[in-house]
Amino acid sequence: MSNSTTMDFLLMKISHMRDLQLFYAMSFFLIYLLTVMGNLVIAAVTTLDKSLHTPMYFFLRNLSILDSCYISVTVPKSCMNSLLGTRSISKAGCEAQVFLVVFFVYVEMMFLTMMAHDRFAAICRPLHYPVIMSPRLCVHSTLAALLSGLIYASLHTLNTFRLPFCQSHAVQQLFCDIPSLLKLSCSDTFSNQITVLMSGLVIGGGSFIYIIKSYIHIFSTVLKFPVGTDRKKAFSTCVPHILVVSVFLSSGFYVYLRPSAMSAGLMDMVLSVFYSVIPPLFNPIIYSLRNEQIKCAIQKLMTQMF
Repeated sequence: MSNSTTMDFLLMKISHMRDLQLFYAMSFFLIYLLTVMGNLVIAAVTTLDKSLHTPMYFFLRNLSILDSCYISVTVPKSCMNSLLGTRSISKAGCEAQVFLVVFFVYVEMMFLTMMAHDRFAAICRPLHYPVIMSPRLCVHSTLAALLSGLIYASLHTLNTFRLPFCQSHAVQQLFCDIPSLLKLSCSDTFSNQITVLMSGLVIGGGSFIYIIKSYIHIFSTVLKFPVGTDRKKAFSTCVPHILVVSVFLSSGFYVYLRPSAMSAGLMDMVLSVFYSVIPPLFNPIIYSLRNEQIKCAIQKLMTQMF
């Protein structure tokens, strides 16, 4: 197939059986609706309730909005293709997916890192918390994450789509991602693989190390608390957060940092769900629905509305 600037790409089919395609489309569409509704409720509650205008809930609101956008990049298109029995996505659509997925993954890691820092400051440095997590720092760190994310995603997207795609246009994935596209190029992709590997190790690995380091300090501090509600509450929030972060980063690392010569299309497809669907779905549950302040704020909002 000759290279073309206007060619369409073909995404992987979840199954060749029509019943399974429809089941996948309906199941993931319900997951998508549940995720978006849950995150938007959290964003609305933390915005409308003035008692929740604190650094912790500022980052939680940003994370909820981000997760709603993140899952909207991949799942609706995949569900629509399964529902209609098609596979195609335009080159512009593919470029948009690559850019937005990289951007949202980067910003998600930054937000998760900042939230871990917030919990560290609140539990381990409570007397200095207002200074460490000042409103100015929260706003500036968020803007820095967004702006650096735009630069990071632009560089990776441009670096990927400057390559000629002349072997095939069948992407072995449910959405366009860099590792799958590199396999389609007929030119040397070694420099692209090194760029993805190094940036992933520096940014993803650095964030993971900082988050783990923060929670080690948090756990050592919490263990000094008297046995009771405070200790249980701290562990019930921290442990699920670490699990979701671990699933998010480990699945993303495997897909993006694995050598492209290793062919694992089905495995990549399964793992892509873990870093593109699981975090947006479970973040509201972990950070909010287990939080008494959020529950009270939701009840108050529902009472005012009805």
